[in-house]
Amino acid sequence: MEDFGVRKEKVKALYDKMNSLGIYEKDILEKFIRSSGKGGQNVNKVSSCVYLKHIPTGIEVKCSQERYQAINRFLARRILVNKIENLLKEKEAEEKRKIAQIRREKRKRSDWAKEKILKEKHIRSEIKTLRKKVIFDEE
Repeated sequence: MEDFGVRKEKVKALYDKMNSLGIYEKDILEKFIRSSGKGGQNVNKVSSCVYLKHIPTGIEVKCSQERYQAINRFLARRILVNKIENLLKEKEAEEKRKIAQIRREKRKRSDWAKEKILKEKHIRSEIKTLRKKVIFDEE
């Protein structure tokens, strides 16, 4: 377990969450970049901004919230884990929605619904018969 400059419990909770989602350190590409914005000499000399890319999903994260690189490494990992978790939840919700849609489509119609559809069909057929060409017999 790495030292990110935060409490051990937070680091352990982060790694537990990563393991439960199947995120491994070997799948994460980590780079350090110089931050931008306010900060003066610290920003100009120290690469405290952390860039992470999760290779299997292609999700990228940049974090320069704090002044220290170690804390930014921790925060970037936490952001990455949350993004991947949201992605997995969205996929799961999409699958559930598709299954529910199929279930609704396959469900038998009630007698009331069948009667309503038949009434609409009869009305529609009457309208169509009124559209037929009228042939006049010329005598």
